Order: sequence, then C-alpha cells, then structure tokens
Amino acid sequence: MQSIGVELGERSYPIHIGSGILDDASLYAPHFETGRAAIVTNTVVAPLYLERLRRALGAAGIKALEIVVPDGEQAKDWRTLDKVLDALLAARCDRQTPLVALGGGVVGDLAGFAAAIYQRGVPFVQVPTTLLAQVDSSVGGKTGINHPRGKNMIGAFHQPLAVISDVATLATLPARELRAGIAEVIKHGLALDEAFAVWLEASIGNLLSGDTDALTHAVRRSCELKAAVVAADERESGRRALLNFGHTFAHAIETGMGYGAWLHGEAVAAGMVMAAELSMRSGLIGETDLRRVRELIGRAELPVAGPSELSPERYLELMAVDKKAARGRVRFVVLEAVGRAVLRAEVNERLVREAISAATGAVAAR
Repeated sequence: MQSIGVELGERSYPIHIGSGILDDASLYAPHFETGRAAIVTNTVVAPLYLERLRRALGAAGIKALEIVVPDGEQAKDWRTLDKVLDALLAARCDRQTPLVALGGGVVGDLAGFAAAIYQRGVPFVQVPTTLLAQVDSSVGGKTGINHPRGKNMIGAFHQPLAVISDVATLATLPARELRAGIAEVIKHGLALDEAFAVWLEASIGNLLSGDTDALTHAVRRSCELKAAVVAADERESGRRALLNFGHTFAHAIETGMGYGAWLHGEAVAAGMVMAAELSMRSGLIGETDLRRVRELIGRAELPVAGPSELSPERYLELMAVDKKAARGRVRFVVLEAVGRAVLRAEVNERLVREAISAATGAVAAR
C-alpha cells in the first residue's frame, strides 16, 4: 500500500492506494470513534463490495447502516439526496456518525454532500471503486448534486477523513467506465505534468488492458498532482480551476444531452479536444500540440468530437452558468503547452465558436 497526504492543516487526510486494501480494517478504525457508520452505495456496486466493506467495518468494531441508491448520473439529484437524508434520520444517526461513500463519482459526490449538510456537517470517508473516482472526484472535498440547468451547481466543499482506493476493484469495471476514468488521468497530464503525459502516451495500452501496475501508477500520480493543487487552493479561487481543463465544454455536453447519455469522462475527453482547439486558435499552442492531445485521447478510445446535436450557440448558452464564470463572463482553462494549463478570463467568443465547430461532428465510438 502507498499513502499520499492532502495537506490542509487540521483538515489534512491520507489517500491510501493499493490492491486488496478494501478489506483492511485497520484503515477504517481510526476514523470511527462511536462504533457506528452509514454506508452509501448504489445498486451496481452493492452486490460486488458492500458485504466486504461491512465485514471490514465489523472487524474494526463498527456497525454500519446500509443505504443503497440507484445507479447513474441521473440519480445525482435532490430526490436521491433526500432518500439518503431520510435514512440517516430514520436510523437516528448523530453528528458523530461518519458516512462512507462506496462507489464511483456519483456516489462520492452525493454522499459527501449529504455529509456536508446533515446536522450541519458529519464526517465521511471515500472508498472509490471506479478509476474516475480514484484519480479525481474522491480527492479534494468537492461534493454536490446536479440541477437540470447545470452540472454540479448545488454543493459544498467538505473534505473526507480519508480516501481508501483499492485498485483491485477496477477489475470489475466495464470497459467503457475504465476509459471514462482514463480521461481524467489524461487531464492531469495535459494540464499539469508533461512528463506524466509522455508516460501516458507510452502506457495507454497497458491502462486499457487493466494492467495493475500501470493503473496503480496512474492513480498515484494523479492523486499527487491533485493533492498538491488542492493544498494550495482548496476552494478553487485560483490554481485549482486548472483541474477543470475540458470541463467547461464537458458540463455543457452532459447537461445538453441529458445526464447519463454521455459518461462524465467521455464528455471531458471531447471537452479537452475543444479546449485544445481553442488554445491553438488563441495562438497559445501549435498544430503539433493539438495533434498530441487528439491522438492521445483517440488512442484511449475516447470521443475526440462532441455531439453534433448541440450547436455552438447551445454550448455558449449552457456554459454561461459554468461555475468558473465571473462577472458574467465564461472563463476557460486552456493550454500554453502540453503539461501547462492556464485560466483565461478574456476569450474571443468567435474563437470559442470556431473551436466548438472544429471539434464537433460524428461522435467517436463509445
């Protein structure tokens, strides 16, 4: 097992990464002082891992309430959140009862938001079981739900007590979900670390085949990069926005197409191509870097084109409610080079339209 620290003073916490660590009772014991916990998971993950987690908690002397919600991005809403809160109230969970998020990004965001608002805040632990959650959404304390008008527009910053990432759980991921997680890995390399991007260019086949060593390295390096950014900018007032490379376009795709039609990572992949197109058209990168972005995403068997159903005008309408907007203007994360992203507040709308048009068309196979 390898461990990384997210350094946030009194809110600091460890990220544990390894194979088979889901069953390690010693990783849970330090965080459950009252002998109670509530596990939030979904209908897909529960049959695979709920019993194993329940036994691990039991070995640590912890009795767990089990809350199983529907699967899918469309379940990340007020109705499902209310189901979680209702179960906590019915079981008389108090402010010392931690929640455990067992599942992918939707479960982590939903359970984390429930923990942030239940009795004005209770502790929680992330146990991510998808690659996307292990490399990105479980780290950093962003929690929330979707709104019909925009993705992740309702939520709170609420840091976990710990993140326990068992890479062995990735063996049960459908290929499409694995590829969606690889998109967020690619994002870290393209936005923050060219050396990691070079490693990805050489190792993408190993990631697609589910090689444990490659996946472990991808999870670890992604978490190292994200932990450093979060420690420097917990509330996304500056540098942390760089982690949203491709996401402004991606959230427009998810909202415009209906939650669940595109997986988040698929939308991020197409969004990164759009952001790279915008970077080139803004004179920041050349054709060579744009080609590297497109080729890496294409080799990961991810979409390199957005859905033709959405016009540039519709993208702009949806992006107007993006969380990075400031003073009524949409800000974009663009590339100055592979491995070096920047946040731009002043971007010519014509160039945005051109970038969307250039990267929109027949959707790559998913």
